[in-house]
Amino acid sequence: MDINVLEKKKDKFVIEVRGEGHTLLNLLREKAWEAGASQANYMIEHPYLATPKIIVRAKDPKKVLRGAAELVVSEATDFSRQFGRAAKR
Repeated sequence: MDINVLEKKKDKFVIEVRGEGHTLLNLLREKAWEAGASQANYMIEHPYLATPKIIVRAKDPKKVLRGAAELVVSEATDFSRQFGRAAKR
C-alpha cells in the first residue's frame, strides 16, 4: 500500500491509495462517516488503470481519517478475539 495526499484543505482531504481496491476503501469510507465526516466517498475511475482515491470532508478531515483507521483496527481485533473463542468450541 502506498498513500499519496492529492489535496489537503482545511475541510477536505483527497488521498490516493495504491495497491488497494474496493474492500479497504469502502470500509474506510463507512468508518469515516462513523468518525464524523460530513462527506466521505471513494472512486476508482478505471478498474485496471486508475489509482483508487478516497475523499473526506469534515471540520478536521485528518482526524476523521485517523479515527476511521482506528475503528477498522478495533473491529478487526474484536473479530479476531471472538473468532478465536468461537473456533475453540
